[in-house]
Amino acid sequence: MTSPTTSPPTTQSPPTGPIVAVLAFAGIVASLMQTLVIPIIPQLPEYLGASPSDTAWAVTATLLAAAVAVPTMGRLGDMFGKRRMMLISIALLVAGSVVCALSSSIIPMIIGRGLQGLAAGLIPLGISVMRDILPPQKLSGAVAVMGASLGVGGALGLPIAAVIAEYSDWHMLFWASAVLGLVAAVLVVRVVPESPIRTGGKFDFVGAISLAIALIALLLPISKGSNWGWTDTKTIGLLVISLVAFLVWGWWELRTDKPLVDLRVSARRQVLLTNAASIVFGFAMFAQTMVFPQVIQLPEATGYGLGGSMLLSGLVMAPSGIIMMLISPFGSRLTNARGPKTTLMLGAVVVAIGYGVGVFAMHSIWQMVMIALIIGAGTGLAYGAMPALIMSAVPPTETGAANSFNTLMRSLGTSFASAIAGVILANMTMTLGSATVPSENAFRVVMALAACSAITALIITVFLPKFRAPIAAKGSLSADDVEPELISSK
Repeated sequence: MTSPTTSPPTTQSPPTGPIVAVLAFAGIVASLMQTLVIPIIPQLPEYLGASPSDTAWAVTATLLAAAVAVPTMGRLGDMFGKRRMMLISIALLVAGSVVCALSSSIIPMIIGRGLQGLAAGLIPLGISVMRDILPPQKLSGAVAVMGASLGVGGALGLPIAAVIAEYSDWHMLFWASAVLGLVAAVLVVRVVPESPIRTGGKFDFVGAISLAIALIALLLPISKGSNWGWTDTKTIGLLVISLVAFLVWGWWELRTDKPLVDLRVSARRQVLLTNAASIVFGFAMFAQTMVFPQVIQLPEATGYGLGGSMLLSGLVMAPSGIIMMLISPFGSRLTNARGPKTTLMLGAVVVAIGYGVGVFAMHSIWQMVMIALIIGAGTGLAYGAMPALIMSAVPPTETGAANSFNTLMRSLGTSFASAIAGVILANMTMTLGSATVPSENAFRVVMALAACSAITALIITVFLPKFRAPIAAKGSLSADDVEPELISSK
C-alpha cells in the first residue's frame, strides 16, 4: 500500500479523540432535527390551530432548507473556514429551535423548522475538518464515526422525541434541541481547531441560487405530489422548472472560475459513481422509516400489525442507530485494509440481506429489532465509506463542497424513498372497519424495493476504481494529482 505524499507536520497534531467525539456529537444533534417532529405530527393541527396539509410544512420546510444549505455551507466552508461555518450552522439550529419552542401558530413553526434545516451541513463540514486536521492514520476511523452520526441521530431521535412528547409539553422538544445546540457550539469552540486550508475567491451566487431553485422545484412535488396529484399542474410545472434550473445551473458551473460545485471533479468516475450509489443507498436506508413505525402501530386486527405505540416503534428503531456507531471501528479497519470500495460493497450486501429478511419476517417485535440491527450495520458501513471515497478523489481545497454534495445526493435518495413508498402504501390498501390502511403486501413491496436499491448500489460500486490508498490529508493531493493516481492504481 502506497502512502500519500505529505509534508511532515511542523506542529504537534491536536488530540484526535476529543475532536472526533465533538464533531460526531454535533452531527448527531443536526441529524436529530430530521425526526424531531415525527412523534407529534398527528397532534400538530391541534397544537397549532391549522390543517394537516399546512402542518405538513413543518417537515417539508426542514427538507427544503437542508437541500439548499448543504451545498452552500460546504462551499462557504472551503472558502472561509469549515469550523466557522459549523458554528454558523449551529447558531441557525439554536435560533430555529427557540422560534419553534415559542410557537403557537403555523407560520413561526415553519420558519423555525426551516432554520433548523439550515444546520444540515454540519456533518459534511465535520468530515472535511477531519481531513484537514487529523493525521492520516486516524482519518478513516474518524470519518466512519462521523458518517454514521447521520443515521444515529435519525434513529435515536424517534424514541427520544416520543418520550418527551408523551410525558411533557411538546414545546420541550425544541427547548431540548436548543440546549443540545448550545452544548455542541461550546464544545466545537473549545475543542475543534479551524482548518488551515482555504480556496479563497468569490462565492458563486448564481450557482447557489439556480441550484436552490432546482432543488426546491424538485423536492416540493416529490414531497407534496401525493396530496396535489402526480398529474396536477403544480406538480408537473415545478418538475419542468426544476429540469430547466438544473440545466442552467450545470451550464453556469462549467463556465465560472469558482463554481459552487466543480462538475469536472464531480464527473470523475470515483466521485460520480459514489454519488450515484449514494442516491440509491439513501432510498434503501430510509425505507425502514416508512415501514417499521406503521407496522408496529397498526392494530393487530389487520392480521399483521403489532398494536404498539409510537414510543415502542422508536425503541425498535433505536438499536439501528446504536449499531451504526458500534460498527464504525470495524468499517474503519476494513477500509484501511481493503479500501472504502470494499466497505461500501459489504454495506450494500448487508442492507440487502436485512430488507430481504424483512420481506418475510415482520410478525413480532424481536424480528423487527433483528431487521433494524442488520440494516443499521450495513448502513453504518456504507455511510462511513462514502466520504472516504469522495475525499480520496478530490483535492483538499474542495472537500467541503464535495462532501456536502454527496450528502445532498443521499438526501435526494431519502426524498425519493418517501415519495415512492407513499404512493405504494396509498394504493395497496385494505379496509379495517371504516378505515383504509396499507395492506401487508404494500409493506413487503417497499421492503423488496429497498433490497433492490441496495443491490443496485452494490452493482454501481463494483465499477468504482480499485483505490486502496489512505484518504489524502493536509493538502497531499492537488486537483491534477488525483485522477492519475486513481488510474494508475487500477
